[in-house]
Amino acid sequence: METRRLGRLEHQSSVLIYGAASLGGVDQDRADASIQEALDAGINHFDVAADYGEAELRLGPRMAEIRDRIFLATKTGRRTYDEAWAEINRSLERLQTDHVDLIQMHAVCDLENLDLVTGKGGSLEAAIRAKEEGMVSAIGITGHTAEAPSVHLEGLRRFDFDSVLTPLNYKLSTDPKYADDYAALVEAVRASDAALMTIKMIARRNWQDGEEKAYDTWYRPFDEQRYVTAATAWLLNGHPEITGLATAGETRLLRQMVQAEKERAELSPDAAAAILDEVQDYQSPFVDMPI
Repeated sequence: METRRLGRLEHQSSVLIYGAASLGGVDQDRADASIQEALDAGINHFDVAADYGEAELRLGPRMAEIRDRIFLATKTGRRTYDEAWAEINRSLERLQTDHVDLIQMHAVCDLENLDLVTGKGGSLEAAIRAKEEGMVSAIGITGHTAEAPSVHLEGLRRFDFDSVLTPLNYKLSTDPKYADDYAALVEAVRASDAALMTIKMIARRNWQDGEEKAYDTWYRPFDEQRYVTAATAWLLNGHPEITGLATAGETRLLRQMVQAEKERAELSPDAAAAILDEVQDYQSPFVDMPI
């Protein structure tokens, strides 16, 4: 699998980042099988969060075996110093490690939450303390709304985050405002040499009322290999600024995403976009979010 430099953190990160939200509601056997599938595919970057159900607990039992083989990132969604400090410590216990490579301010999707995170007594102060004490090596910011790129740009103005995790897929790129916000974020990320990672690459649309939810994702994902490959090719082949993309929060989709990463060299970004244009119900996943 291709690796890319994770900004100034210098880690050579696999372009597929294991989205450990997929482990939030599964048993240990299924978790172990999915983790091994990722390792066998060459994925060396794992991304989890305290808010992902029991995901940290599912990763923890494997940590003694794999800790020196992976870049390990987690997230805190708490907004005050005290709450975030307690959660960071809890995450280390659940992950069965004494440090993570990256702690991320989770779900910073609007300016109100950014103010809470970066303000006096906010969770960022807890992350800074954790870095000073060697519990974490770097500090990042994440978000998942249509406003996320503009909010993350403002976040970089307030603090020199080491990484940004923001949404991007072909459909989002066709929205002029989103495209402009994303381009401005890319410029700022490049100026600071931060790592830029993305999410929602294979999001197809929201689940419809009454539709059976076939996967554990809150949105309806692409699951046909043709479209998963096209979405992956469009993103990775056309966006060298992206250091990696998070796999979907569903263990049953990992195989398709690994296959897509292998096949993507055959598709130019334009050819991939033409394939995705075939999909009649392809739209932004942020039409009706469950948060």
